[in-house]
Amino acid sequence: MNYFAKIKGTTKSPPRVSLAEILWSWLGAFLGISAVGYIDSCFFAGSELVLLIAPFGASAVLIYGAIKSPLAQPRNFVGGHILSAIIGVAAFKVFYAQPWLAGSVAVATCIAVMHATKTLHPPGGATALIAVIGGEKIHSLGFLYAIIPVGLGALVLLLVALLFNNIPRARRYPEFWV
Repeated sequence: MNYFAKIKGTTKSPPRVSLAEILWSWLGAFLGISAVGYIDSCFFAGSELVLLIAPFGASAVLIYGAIKSPLAQPRNFVGGHILSAIIGVAAFKVFYAQPWLAGSVAVATCIAVMHATKTLHPPGGATALIAVIGGEKIHSLGFLYAIIPVGLGALVLLLVALLFNNIPRARRYPEFWV
C-alpha cells in the first residue's frame, strides 16, 4: 500500500507565474532559437553540418522559462549536452546494428554520467538519443556532433540567455556556474 500512496505526490502544484514572466520567457526563447536557426541558415545550409537540433527546444524551456532551476544553469546546460552527445555517438558506433540497444545505452549512460558530473540537464537525454536515431547527416558527423551542432548551438543559446535574462530587474541568470 505504501508504494501506491507514493504515487499520489506530496505537494501541491506551484503557483502560476506572472504575465511579465511569461512574456520574458517567450521572448527569450524566441530570440535564442532564432539566433541558432539564423546562424544555421546562414552558415550551415547545404552542408553536412546542422546547428538547430530538437533538444534545444527543451533546453529553451529551461534556460528562458525556468531560469532558477539547477537543471537550467550553464554547467548543466552546456556540460549535459556535450557529455550526452559524446555518449550518444559512442553508443551508436558500438551498437549501430541494434538501434534499440544503442538508444537505451546512450540515454541510460548519459543520465548516469550527468549525475556523476553534476551536469544533469534533461534535454541531454534527447541529445544522446538523436546521435543514435538521427539520420545520415547526424551519423556522418561522428564525434563532431558534440562540437557542431551541440557545443556551438548550446553556446549561442547560453550567450542569448546571459544577455537577455538579466535585462529585467526581477530576473537573474545564472544562479551558479560550477
